This record gives sequence, C-alpha cells and structure tokens, in this order.
Amino acid sequence: MQRTKRLFALAEYLRGRRTGVTAEVLAERFDVTVRTIYRDLDTLRAAQLPLAAERGRGGGYALDRSYSLPPVNFLPREAALLVALGRFAIDMRLLPFAETLESALDKVRAALSTSAQRELLKRLEELSFHGVPGLPSKKSVRAAVERAWFEQQVLRITYVDGQHVETTREIKILAVIMDRHETRLDAMDLKKDARRQFRLDKISHAEVVPPELS
Repeated sequence: MQRTKRLFALAEYLRGRRTGVTAEVLAERFDVTVRTIYRDLDTLRAAQLPLAAERGRGGGYALDRSYSLPPVNFLPREAALLVALGRFAIDMRLLPFAETLESALDKVRAALSTSAQRELLKRLEELSFHGVPGLPSKKSVRAAVERAWFEQQVLRITYVDGQHVETTREIKILAVIMDRHETRLDAMDLKKDARRQFRLDKISHAEVVPPELS
C-alpha cells in the first residue's frame, strides 16, 4: 500500500476506534514495521489530527475524545460489500438483530451520492450468496435479546428443551454464536450459577429484567 493511501486508511481506522490502539496492533493491521507506524502517526499529528497516546492497560493511540468527526464517506465498492453482506446475514437469519441491521444498511445507502447509489445497485446485482437459512425465531424474542446484550441487562427467558419441556431462566448473555443453521446465546444461568448455551429458536418468550429486580 502506498504511503498516502496508508495514511488515509490509518486515519479512518483510528476514527472508527475511540479507544487506544497500540503501535504493534497498527503495524500488524497495515503490514508495516512499528517504526513506520510511529512515523505515520507523527505525520498525522503534523496534519492537525488530534492524536493522543494513552498509557496503561487498554491504552494506545487514539483520537482526542472531544474531536468532532466529519461525515463518513463510503466508496460505492465499500457500500456494496457492506450492504450485500448485511442482506446475506438478514436473509440467512444469521444475526438476531435484523431490524437494527436494516437500519444501519439504510444509513450506509443514505451516505452515498445519487451516482454512487446507482453504482451500488449495479454492484449488488452482481453479488449473491447462497446457503441454508438459520432456524427462525420470534421477533419479540430477538428484540429482547438485542436489548439485553447491548445494554448488558439480565434476560428472563422461557426455554423449550429437546424433550419439549418449558423452563424459565434468568441469564446474562456473554456472547452470541452464529452457526450455519442456528444462533446460540452463550450465557450465565444466574439461578444455577452455570455457563451454558441456549438456542435462539428454542426461546418462546424473552423479556429484559429491570435492574432493580435482577
């Protein structure tokens, strides 16, 4: 990658991450030496990009938190890949957060000029993905799972096991696992104090537990 392109890419990478990133991580990301990254960071500072070095655990290089970023400008090829992959995730039911993803894809399209949107539509006609969709789940369950995961709240679920027995659990989602045909919640079962996985399609009801009741 030419240095000018790398500098732009480095600036975009940093603006997408307001937490610290070490020089070693940046060097690996852009396939250059750490010394080259230090020179690039000095160049960005000279161009008035407000970079700060944070020490300690979780530290690294980051943009000043008060820095106001300009609007994101997508290239048609970037937008086409994002939209195509997003549509694939929705159609294959890979992500439980379909409505939020749809909203995000709309914003990607809205960021494009009229000519870029035309090019996006053309590129999308040339991209297709095929596979077996994941097992379906209820819209209300997906919405509750999304809120509980993003807000780090306790989730009360009604779960139907392999013997069709319903049980009520209170869980804290640790991770969302998307397999080829099913989505699973890796979670702590708070009443049993045990970690286990729950298939999303086996949850018949879900609601976020208010913090004062959890």
